[in-house]
Amino acid sequence: MIVAIDGPAGSGKSTTARRVAERMGWLYFDTGAMYRAVGLAFIDAEQPFSSEAAARLMPGIGVDLDPTSTGLHVLLNGEDVTVRIRTPEAGHAASMVAVLGEVRSRLVEAQRRIARREVEAGRGAVLEGRDIGTVVFPDADVKIFMIAELAARARRRYDEIKAGANGDTPLLDVISDELAERDRRDAERALSPLLPAEDAVLLDTTALSVDEQVERVLGIINERRAR
Repeated sequence: MIVAIDGPAGSGKSTTARRVAERMGWLYFDTGAMYRAVGLAFIDAEQPFSSEAAARLMPGIGVDLDPTSTGLHVLLNGEDVTVRIRTPEAGHAASMVAVLGEVRSRLVEAQRRIARREVEAGRGAVLEGRDIGTVVFPDADVKIFMIAELAARARRRYDEIKAGANGDTPLLDVISDELAERDRRDAERALSPLLPAEDAVLLDTTALSVDEQVERVLGIINERRAR
C-alpha cells in the first residue's frame, strides 16, 4: 500500500508520516529531504538555482534514502547529509530547486522506483511532500492533505528549531513570514503547485497533537484496507 501525505511546511506531515510508517512497519519516505539534498548540491557547487545549472548538475547528482536502525538517512552522492539538510539554508534551497523541471523529473523517477520496490516486496510506503498525491503517485491507495493555520505552523517550526539550536533561534515573526513566503512560492509555481488531490482527505491539524494526528491517519488507512 502507498500512502501519500501532502501539505504545507509546519502542518505536521513529516512527524506524522514517520510515526505512521513506524506503526505499520513500512518505509517512511521524506521526499522533501531529497529536494533539500539537491539544494545542498547547488550550494556546494556555488551554482544559481536556474534551469541551466540544473541541466549541468543533475546528471552528476545521486540522492538515495537509507533506512537504518537509527532512522532514515539521506545520502548525496554517497555522503550522509541527514543533518545538513535540516538547516534553514537547505530549506530555502529546496524550495528554489523544486520549481526546476529537470530536478523534479529526476527526483520523481527516483521516488517512484523506491516506493514501488517496497510494495513489490510485500511492504508499504508512506510518502510525504507537496505533490505526492497529485503528481508522484496520483494512484496512491490513500491520499491525505494536511493543513493548519499559519500561526500554529510557525509555532511548531519555532519549537523545532529551538529544540535543536546550538545558537540563536530566529524570531517567531521571522519564521511566520518565511513560511508565508514559502506557501506563496509553493502555490504559485508552474510545476506541481501545492494543491490537494481531488480525492484526498483533508486533515486540519491546527488543534491536534501529534498523537491525535497519527491516530487519525491510521484510522483512514485501516478504513481503506477494510474495503
